[in-house]
Amino acid sequence: MIKINEAVIVEGKYDKIKLSSVIDAVIIVTDGFRIFKDKEKLELIRYYAENTGIIILTDSDSAGRKIRGYIKGAVKNGRVINVYIPDIFGKEKRKEKPSAEGKLGVEGVDKDILVSAFQKAGINSDETSRKSYISKSVLYELGLSGSKNSSIMREKLQKKLGLPSLMSASALAEILSVMTDRKGLEKILEEISDDI
Repeated sequence: MIKINEAVIVEGKYDKIKLSSVIDAVIIVTDGFRIFKDKEKLELIRYYAENTGIIILTDSDSAGRKIRGYIKGAVKNGRVINVYIPDIFGKEKRKEKPSAEGKLGVEGVDKDILVSAFQKAGINSDETSRKSYISKSVLYELGLSGSKNSSIMREKLQKKLGLPSLMSASALAEILSVMTDRKGLEKILEEISDDI
């Protein structure tokens, strides 16, 4: 079990139940899009962001991306860490049919994948640290943005690293800063560029 000082933000109660078996932390449920109108819960999230920091862990679908973006934009002060689960297609056991995009949410992914997602974000039992700084300009310099094949390269990189496909360049740069440094990123890009 990972002991985390930050409050962890998830979409639903089943996500919270699943996550409770993996981490020891305050877990706040957004109730999906209800967070857009729940001023009290948003104030609570802001409080934690300013005092302990928050970790946003939403599903890898477009709804999860919207909720993540809204929370990140609404929290003006404090520390926000993003944790991403990879795109895994399937259906949660409790549901009759898969989600609209066919991807598993936080509740449906394996515990080992959740632990790995926290580790990729630099969260390991009571500590959070950044290894390096990879900016959007570094992504540009390495051909991950602004070039003919950049979207293909980003897609291959995200797949290789077990990251969701729906990530902005800023989000990708942020998580890469925790996962690797520039030299490590260049090495990964060499490996995947052979496939293009």
